[in-house]
Amino acid sequence: MNQYDNNHIVIMAGGIGSRFWPMSDKQYPKQFIDVLGCGRTLIQLTMDRFKGICPIGNIWVVTQAEYADIVKEQLPEIPVDNILLEPCRRNTAPCIAYVSWKIKARNPKANIVVTPSDHIVMDVKEFQRVIKSAMKFTKSSDAIVTFGMKATRPETGYGYIEADLSMSCPSNNEIYRVDAFKEKPDLATAEKYIQKKNCLWNSGIFVWNVNTIVNAMRVYQPVLSKMFEKIFPYFFTDKEQDMVNELFPMCENISVDYAIMEKADEIYVFSASFGWSDLGTWGSLHENLQRDAHGNVCLGDNIKMYESRNCVVHTTQEKKVVVQGLDGYIVAEKNNTLLVCRLSEEQRIKEFSED
Repeated sequence: MNQYDNNHIVIMAGGIGSRFWPMSDKQYPKQFIDVLGCGRTLIQLTMDRFKGICPIGNIWVVTQAEYADIVKEQLPEIPVDNILLEPCRRNTAPCIAYVSWKIKARNPKANIVVTPSDHIVMDVKEFQRVIKSAMKFTKSSDAIVTFGMKATRPETGYGYIEADLSMSCPSNNEIYRVDAFKEKPDLATAEKYIQKKNCLWNSGIFVWNVNTIVNAMRVYQPVLSKMFEKIFPYFFTDKEQDMVNELFPMCENISVDYAIMEKADEIYVFSASFGWSDLGTWGSLHENLQRDAHGNVCLGDNIKMYESRNCVVHTTQEKKVVVQGLDGYIVAEKNNTLLVCRLSEEQRIKEFSED
């Protein structure tokens, strides 16, 4: 076995993000749709960018039981045993604990990347370089590494990482100690973060070896750990899912940031820039994709824009779409539903989708 065989990738895909309605909804959340109009869904693009970092048999997906068939359809290469089904939603800490104990049952030397399934990365080559560098750092240490994106604007939709940039780690000059994690700020606070220079966007991507994360769970989340210690002997048996279905709902609903990251000592941040966005809103799609001379983002085969600017048009199911006289609007269509909404009012989309 070479070191490459110890590399594992975990894709968290249990979210119910419906902010891209009408394209996405609770039955088909955004990780399973082609948001970029490129012929690949977000979860497929996530798997694509890890090619060459680990064997396909070392890629894991944690999702809701209701999405099992979608995952199998969109990622047919993934072994069925590597698709972990949560019986209910309990946030990222139980999700990560579940997959970490299962990976440990197969490979106690595993070195793991944990990533959301619904983000985009524009510079895949740089992303792969950064991931490999971080994995080299964590493979034989007790370090927990998260990725901090160099902030380019005062963004209120992201959490921030305050880093000690005065001194990098001796073995990697792109990795620094974390001073603090910051919640999503208001605009005035975000503007202060940008001025400080050492506040990075929190990407929610983590790297650690399996013993580091399991030991951290045992120290900082002993109740959660005991749940998976009980399940551990049943991994890769026909009783595994029954045990998970019984015990997983008892887990506390808690994020890994609160459960581990804000408590542990050996927390580091890799300061990176690879064209990252979590695509949480139509506005972020507009911000990250190529715009025409009038600031429009158009995703579809035949879209004609007249006297319109600063719009997002996503109409991949229509043969021809004509938009005239709009400024700062979302125009989106899916399965006989058409949305026309001001970008500035997109927070109301959830309200529209429930009518």
